[in-house]
Amino acid sequence: HNPRIDAIRNDELFDELDKVKREGLIRMYGTALGPAFDMRQATEGIESVRLRHAPPQIIYNLLDDIKAAASGMLSNEIRENFIGYATIKEVFRVTGVGNVAGCLVTEGVARRSAGVRLLRDNVVIHEGTLKTLKRFKDEVKDVQSGQECGMAFENYDDIRPGDVIEIFEREEVVRTL
Repeated sequence: HNPRIDAIRNDELFDELDKVKREGLIRMYGTALGPAFDMRQATEGIESVRLRHAPPQIIYNLLDDIKAAASGMLSNEIRENFIGYATIKEVFRVTGVGNVAGCLVTEGVARRSAGVRLLRDNVVIHEGTLKTLKRFKDEVKDVQSGQECGMAFENYDDIRPGDVIEIFEREEVVRTL
């Protein structure tokens, strides 16, 4: 039983590093573990006799450094946050713009910069972005629940009265171990 080796073997980090081999990471730290550290033994197994004599702080620094390096290898997670719904009441044909949905924001907020999904009979038929968001004749950044507005989709025109627009924002979250 060696607490230094157990710290490496039992650290939950290794459960999450399916693409990173333990031996390769330990190989990076061979010189830090002292001149008597045998690289061949390290790659054959963590139970290297030489590792047993490494100062405890080196082992814990090793784990911290591995976590930091491996976290940088994780791709960021994209989270979607629902922000509102709007119901299409009427569709207007506008020259130079295409079809514009006359909507009522029924929940939350409609935001010009947000992503949108067009639902027909509760089935998503389009996902994209808005070309325009208008309140009366003015282009606006957002429209609150209970207010009417005009929306036109970027590169999509098949909209009908009764369709529902789901509005969401995406945020990129840095993943860590």
